[in-house]
Amino acid sequence: MNEVLSQIQNVIDSRKGTEPESSYVAQLLHKGEDKILKKVIEEAGEVLMASKDGGGEHLIYEAADLWFHTMVLLAHHGLRVEAVVAELARRQGLSGLAEKAARQEG
Repeated sequence: MNEVLSQIQNVIDSRKGTEPESSYVAQLLHKGEDKILKKVIEEAGEVLMASKDGGGEHLIYEAADLWFHTMVLLAHHGLRVEAVVAELARRQGLSGLAEKAARQEG
């Protein structure tokens, strides 16, 4: 799984600085953070609606769109999906309630 995410992130990163006419990702990155944030919000809403409609394959499709656009947002900030995977790995085995309490203390 990490390999697929890394490969997608590599493609996204390779689109930085390319002409906006050359790819969808280049267009998003060129338009800036506000445009990317609007796409993330739009895709999150579509995930919610797919879930309300019963989930299934449509939910998977919309979740993939949300992950992809979140990866574009990460790239905009010079971050990579591997950092998110590492954070999830760090949290593995921790109580969700304990982890949340630790964030509120800090």
